[in-house]
Amino acid sequence: MKPQPIKDLTGYDHIDVQGAREHNLKNIDVSIPRNQLVVVTGISGSGKSSLAFDTIYAEGQRRYMESFSSYARGFIGEMERPDVDKISGLSPVISIEQKTTSRNPRSTVGTVTEIYDFLRLLYARAGEAFSYVTGRRMVKQSQDQIIDQLLSQFEGQKTTLLAPVVKGRKGHYRELFVQIARLGYTKVRVDGEVQDIVPKMQLDRYKVHDIEIVVDRLVPEADDRYRLSQSVATALKQGKGAMMVMDGQGEAQYFSQNLMDPEAGISYDDPAPNSFSFNSPYGWCPNCQGLGKVEEITEDSIMPDRSLSISRGGIAPMGEYREAWIFKQLQVLLKPYKVNLSTPLEKFPPEAIELVLYGSDEPVPVPSKKYPGTKWDTKFDGIINFLKRQQENGSDKIQDWLKDFMVIRACPECNGLRLRQESLHFIIDKKNIAELAEMDIRELGDWLVNLEDRLEDRQKVIGHEVLKEIRKRVGFLLDVGLDYLTLNRSLRTLSGGEAQRIRLATQIGTQLTGVLYIMDEPSIGLHQRDNERLIGSLKNLRDLGNTVLVVEHDKDMMLASDYIVDIGPGAGRHGGHIVGQGTPDEFLKNGSTTAAYLDGRESIEVPAKRRKGNGKKLVLKGATGHNLKNVTLKIPLGTMICVTGVSGSGKSSLIHETLFPLLNQHFYRSRREPLEHKSIEGLEHLDKVIEVDQSPIGRTPRSNPATYTNLFTDIRALYSELPESKIRGYKPGRFSFNVKTGRCNDCEGAGRKKIEMDFLPDVYINCETCKGKRFNRETLEVRFKGKSISDILDMTVEAALNFFENQPRILRKVQTLNDVGLGYITLGQHATTLSGGEAQRVKLSEELSKRDTGKTLYILDEPTTGLHFQDIRHLLAVLQKLVEKGNTVLIIEHNMDVIKVADYVVDLGPEGGGLGGEIVAQGTPEKVAKAKGSYTGKFLKAELGSLSK
Repeated sequence: MKPQPIKDLTGYDHIDVQGAREHNLKNIDVSIPRNQLVVVTGISGSGKSSLAFDTIYAEGQRRYMESFSSYARGFIGEMERPDVDKISGLSPVISIEQKTTSRNPRSTVGTVTEIYDFLRLLYARAGEAFSYVTGRRMVKQSQDQIIDQLLSQFEGQKTTLLAPVVKGRKGHYRELFVQIARLGYTKVRVDGEVQDIVPKMQLDRYKVHDIEIVVDRLVPEADDRYRLSQSVATALKQGKGAMMVMDGQGEAQYFSQNLMDPEAGISYDDPAPNSFSFNSPYGWCPNCQGLGKVEEITEDSIMPDRSLSISRGGIAPMGEYREAWIFKQLQVLLKPYKVNLSTPLEKFPPEAIELVLYGSDEPVPVPSKKYPGTKWDTKFDGIINFLKRQQENGSDKIQDWLKDFMVIRACPECNGLRLRQESLHFIIDKKNIAELAEMDIRELGDWLVNLEDRLEDRQKVIGHEVLKEIRKRVGFLLDVGLDYLTLNRSLRTLSGGEAQRIRLATQIGTQLTGVLYIMDEPSIGLHQRDNERLIGSLKNLRDLGNTVLVVEHDKDMMLASDYIVDIGPGAGRHGGHIVGQGTPDEFLKNGSTTAAYLDGRESIEVPAKRRKGNGKKLVLKGATGHNLKNVTLKIPLGTMICVTGVSGSGKSSLIHETLFPLLNQHFYRSRREPLEHKSIEGLEHLDKVIEVDQSPIGRTPRSNPATYTNLFTDIRALYSELPESKIRGYKPGRFSFNVKTGRCNDCEGAGRKKIEMDFLPDVYINCETCKGKRFNRETLEVRFKGKSISDILDMTVEAALNFFENQPRILRKVQTLNDVGLGYITLGQHATTLSGGEAQRVKLSEELSKRDTGKTLYILDEPTTGLHFQDIRHLLAVLQKLVEKGNTVLIIEHNMDVIKVADYVVDLGPEGGGLGGEIVAQGTPEKVAKAKGSYTGKFLKAELGSLSK
């Protein structure tokens, strides 16, 4: 039984919106029940986001800003009121959108959820330190304990107390010896040998040295404890907490007030939380500074094609042969190896390659051009050594040039674990902190079960409260279906839906009540199996006493909600009306398009016959990257293929990180390295690959669909050909908002100004000079069919179809934007306002407007993101046209409406993370539906069964 809306502390039982006219909303009134799970749905572009985010959330944000003092508001500026008559019953609003992914490589799942912060605290306070040299437990002794041990171990023996000041470092240390002498000491032990300090004393600066001050020579006696304690205190002071004791045979033993390995003599500083942070110099690996990756110049990166000779450019940084000193040096160097500059590199003996790359200390006699008959003796550094020196000391221009010869590799010092070796040797239950960060959330949850039973008593007491917090946060991530993620997963590699669910898990953890949460399609990227857990999390948020408003197209989410609001009937100017609302049972009885798809009156038809393809295959063998378990992927060409599987099963690892980089290297010589694999066959059957993902088409308001698809170039050319432009001498550049002559100088052609909000996201407001039109008055006076260049950017794709009907070059690109279901967006819509799915469809339209060859492989990542059932039908029609021309379309997808119409399905699993990475079923949808152990097959069987009834 669903809960009824109840009055809470606000005194309202509904959020009443009256006269909403933002964007395409047609003066609508809507009443949303409070403290319930409410879904706002409708055709893509019908006005869902305009109601939820641009009206309700914007008004909530504005009211929050008004609660600031007038002094604070003076810095922030006034926020524009949304175009609505009245909103009553509004609570404090929290928006959880998809565009939350950080581009910072240091942001990880662990840092953003604070789980890693609690783990750092746990390891700093309860971790056991072990030596990275011997593996022995590190010990820490007080001054009294050291004295007691000396008396018991060395009593009656001649001993020397030493204070270590230099350990394993190069240098001449002339100044250090002077300082030691000034302190009153006369002897030092250098590299194991006791020496007198003499004037101008120094060591070989290029050798590694150990130096200790001789503090005292004595025979430890219990009766003379005072002298011993004074000498020990002095040695510990000079040795910064460490000291050594040398017996009569010259054997030395270490003692320390810090954590120390008595055998190897290494010591650790006392741990603090930042000792385990890869964002702090106290914890990060000094080689990669906590990134886990380094850019390296490798042999393969500077010799990409070994079938070429040096003279033909086989060594990429050198280019082809020319009259240059380095080529003359190499001619002389290579003579003893019976190869020359015209010999292909693959025929060089290994010693010759070693010489070319790493140089030689032997002088090379090179004939002089200036003084014939004479020779210059010079040393050859080697290509790699030269490039590394330029990497350290070269100019910015040189650094940019060097990037072409670098590859990104896991840091050799920390093996990609980001932390310094000391931090990696603090252990709890046989695990260091990096091993926990590499576990997926499910494994981490299992490790936490009954952990106290495996801890020492001291660790139990210290870790009790910290473990409680960690378990709680891990539980929230499990509840929203993110069990396959790892804590060290970079935030910028997450999809919009994953980032949104992380924020959702964080919000559940805050346990706030009386809040209005507004979410944008949280089910994106989630397999049908995990949807139930997500819905349960949203209901938990509701049951805490919050109102949850979700913009969503997912069928299960709608049917599980308490209330549905459907906006339509069409997109853009054809939308903006409330076409249905009520509880799910009430909603299904109305005649809206959404209701028709929900109750089966409308559906996306399964093709009568599955394509067999053109008989050729692309076969990727032995993929083992990330969690993939020696997978062999077979793709029948000339078909539509769906790659499916639960979240985290290995779809992206297989397609985006193995297959696509491989094809990209083959066709375009890309430098991006694919994940581990054995081989690939069938490349000869393709001539290009195109990946269409959901990354933004631009990060500023300057980027828009017209500029991205090059449509704006054709429109500017058209405007420059108009009679008015010819009279004024206007060229195409005049109609660009990125060129000074034609743009508004106040906002520099952006149409909006950015207000930096310090601790809040930046806010964009319309430019007061040009009123958001981007151009100056003179440019706007040139018109085509009564429309200025600014009016064109404000025109919807649908309106542009009619407006440019007699301009074939422009019409073709506008038509493809309309074909992919983007008829409702404006040509100049700011890239920052496009969802991930809309950005992907803009990219798709740009590719569709090009001439295809019939031998192209298109790779799409969840193209149904943000699409209504009706829009999915239109998109599938476009993709089917591509396949009909002989191309291959490969789609990573969770949506059953797409999977059921595919010709071939590859299902990965069976679970996510470490329990996934295998192909559990492949073949036609009917074959996968019968496969045992396939979660996708189970849902596909239900989908195909419901259609056959």
